[in-house]
Amino acid sequence: MPASPASDEVPPDARHLTIPARRLTKWLDGFANRHGAISTEVGATRVLVIGADGSRAWIEIPFPPLDLSAGRVLTTLAAHADRARRVGVLLVRRGGYAAGVFQGSQLLSSKVGSGYVQGTTKAGGWSQQRYARRRHNQARAAFAEAADVAARILLPEASAIEQLVTGGDRPAIEAVLADPRLRVLAAVPRGPFLTVGDPRLKVLQATPDQFRVVNLAVHP
Repeated sequence: MPASPASDEVPPDARHLTIPARRLTKWLDGFANRHGAISTEVGATRVLVIGADGSRAWIEIPFPPLDLSAGRVLTTLAAHADRARRVGVLLVRRGGYAAGVFQGSQLLSSKVGSGYVQGTTKAGGWSQQRYARRRHNQARAAFAEAADVAARILLPEASAIEQLVTGGDRPAIEAVLADPRLRVLAAVPRGPFLTVGDPRLKVLQATPDQFRVVNLAVHP
């Protein structure tokens, strides 16, 4: 089915929602009940759902593209969104890191660690420069540890995972993925960037709540 330009035109006053992928079918049923018989238009990254009363919902396609060769648009979209994919997750902040491989919401393998990076100081002059050098070296050592863990946990799965989901601190993530050993991993399609606190095990375990979701915009 050819892409439709309309499926990319989201009004600035549209309401934006995020729902768990497993609830998409129920949400679509509710939209049809509220707004009447629906039709669809398919774009490269979104599906536009149009109600009989003119209401519209733009649904972002998770893990695009959407293969429509096997069935109806919305049934296929719901199944596509909720499929239990293999996903790699890498979380890095200055104080810690976590790497894990998920099948759907199940964490198959993981490693979590922490590294000490000294806080900032108000001292000036040479003291400030000394602290800055020390923090830089500590951060570099922490990122090297995170790269070691990524090489151990994620790199063997690089050909199997459909998406690499990252989170924490963007410069820290890029510093870790710049490790030459992780070149293949860095080439895996990126998922959403997650906002997380210190990358502890419970934080890693909860990441499917952020990457197994569907983003929508509704108008009016």
